[in-house]
Amino acid sequence: MTYRFGALGSKLLAIAAIALMCSARLGQAAELPDFTGIVEEQSPAVVKIIVEASTARDGSDINEQEIPEFLRRYFQMPNPPQGPQGPQERMATGSGFIISDDGYVVTNHHVVEGADLVTVRMSDRREYEAEVVGLDPRSDLALLRIEAEELPYLVLGADDALKVGEWVLAIGSPFGLDYSVTAGIVSAKGRSLPTRSRENYVPFIQTDVAINPGNSGGPLFNLKGEVVGVNSQIFTTRAGGSIGLSFAIPVNVVRNVVNQLKDGGTVTRGWLGVTIQNVDRNLGESFGLDRPRGALISQIASDGPAAKSGLEPGDIIIEFDGEAIETSADLPHVVGLIAPGTEVDVLIVRDRKQKTIEVEVGGLDAEDSVDQAYRNGEAEDEQGGRLGIVVEEAPEEMLSRWDLAGGVVVRSVEPDSPADDAGLMPGDVITAVGATPVRSLDTFSEIIGDLADNASVPLRLIRRGSPMFIGLRLGD
Repeated sequence: MTYRFGALGSKLLAIAAIALMCSARLGQAAELPDFTGIVEEQSPAVVKIIVEASTARDGSDINEQEIPEFLRRYFQMPNPPQGPQGPQERMATGSGFIISDDGYVVTNHHVVEGADLVTVRMSDRREYEAEVVGLDPRSDLALLRIEAEELPYLVLGADDALKVGEWVLAIGSPFGLDYSVTAGIVSAKGRSLPTRSRENYVPFIQTDVAINPGNSGGPLFNLKGEVVGVNSQIFTTRAGGSIGLSFAIPVNVVRNVVNQLKDGGTVTRGWLGVTIQNVDRNLGESFGLDRPRGALISQIASDGPAAKSGLEPGDIIIEFDGEAIETSADLPHVVGLIAPGTEVDVLIVRDRKQKTIEVEVGGLDAEDSVDQAYRNGEAEDEQGGRLGIVVEEAPEEMLSRWDLAGGVVVRSVEPDSPADDAGLMPGDVITAVGATPVRSLDTFSEIIGDLADNASVPLRLIRRGSPMFIGLRLGD
């Protein structure tokens, strides 16, 4: 059956189609979150942090030079005095938020580090001089206190409730522009961003929320208006703007650190006393894993918690206190949140078999450095034909310097050999093949000679003073 429409009918059909399209778009718009309620209710507890410090200070979040030139005229910053000058004071700004009605304020460590004077300014323009209760550079958190009562405050959300793809928003003072609001989604969780001291205790939340200098220390909210993180870092262009890669400290870390700073002004973390590395495909095969996973122990601190519990170099930690360890970066995140003195079960892979070991977690104080915690004649050449390397006995001076019981030094590596494919380099000191220690050149030759064709084995070695494992596969 065929229907014919006149001009009027065609117009009616067109109008109906447009109405359907508009209705669909309105339906989509209705599904988008409305942030106005959160902003109205929560912004009174968000504060601006104003820091005065000497010019030598390097922890500020924003200063005049970081403000784009086209914005500087809005900040009424005077021209600097000319001529010789003595020590000068500089001002910097960041963000923060109140967590209790009696005046506790959370912000970033790098915002107030080295400050001579910290002022907290509220949204109604009230200002208070703040006391620095405690600092924790490892998490980049700081706890302040102001003398005031019945203040508005924010509620910390539940641990581990945040999901990737969830809507979040930030309130802060980017470039000094007070109480700016930006929104986006959670892009990822558990991001590892090692600090300058090679520490990695924070499983950062990654978002695409627009965060800029001045937002640091401000809250990241979920749609319930709860704080789920503290904005801390951004990846940026040379111009200093946001490129959609921002990172926040998750609320479980914030809660742990704040509680400790409140109680004693310092933070103590769980410590295992191991040096670890990732497990790649070759290492996974050589250790008998079904897939690459876990944290491979390459070194153990003498008299540390791991050594006392019976953990050994070459063990792969795949579960710690019930938490799966997928990569080496996961382990510090889990261990750091465990109270020192706690006994936990650790699931490892050793000699291609799974084994559970009970470990009493140690403590790492705020002032302890990780490096300190981990330190308490003519060579005969040998051709490693099966591996494609030339090795020689490690000299006594080298063994003594690195506290080794034995080993062989790689002097050359043949191109396209198993050793070359595995990534061995001249200067590497091989200290173990599989679970067998290399005590001398003779023992190394015997171990290599006994390996089966196509075998996949882990080599433990020292490279530029650092222990590590690599996976090596032999040819036919």
